[in-house]
Amino acid sequence: MPNRSLPAGPGRPKDLEKRKAILEAAKNLFVRHGYINTSMDSIASEAGVSKLTVYSHFTDKETLFSAAVVARCEEQMPALFLHLNSDLPVETVLLNIARAFQALINSPESLELHRLMVTLGTQDPKLSMIFFEAGPQRILNEMERLLSQFDKAGSLRIDSPRTAAEHFLNMVKGLSNFRLLVGCGEPPDAESAERHVQEVVTLFVRAHRV
Repeated sequence: MPNRSLPAGPGRPKDLEKRKAILEAAKNLFVRHGYINTSMDSIASEAGVSKLTVYSHFTDKETLFSAAVVARCEEQMPALFLHLNSDLPVETVLLNIARAFQALINSPESLELHRLMVTLGTQDPKLSMIFFEAGPQRILNEMERLLSQFDKAGSLRIDSPRTAAEHFLNMVKGLSNFRLLVGCGEPPDAESAERHVQEVVTLFVRAHRV
């Protein structure tokens, strides 16, 4: 007998596989060719589906781009905040976050996505905002939440967790990330990367130590 428990709509396994293939194609093509130069036809061809199937899952190009950006950000989001409720020392928690964040922002995938969004920012700010809220804003919110916990626990004294979160993340990014973004630098070696995050955490803790 057929399995009547499967839904008849777009939630069926076959439809989910097609949606995943469409998103994968969109993530690759938008970054590779940009928003304007990527057509729904090319995404359908890359995904191995018809254009009608693409439109049945995503009503228009902007909707598909938004979904692709959110999916790419979620993939790139490492376990930055695994130790929110741990008993580890503050310095250890901050070092773990700094290492993971540094690896994320300096990854080729992240650099490619950021370059694309900088270009789009002059064309369609709404698309850039989708990216910002899906990626950078989520990280900033989590960092603010963590620092608020440190302040409440008395581990650090932080008058403005949001401002402190911005300071911490921007110190981790440093000049090295900007040089990578504009194509005039090389990723730091393991020793240099570790020295940088150690210095950032030391400075941050010293500034906010109770």
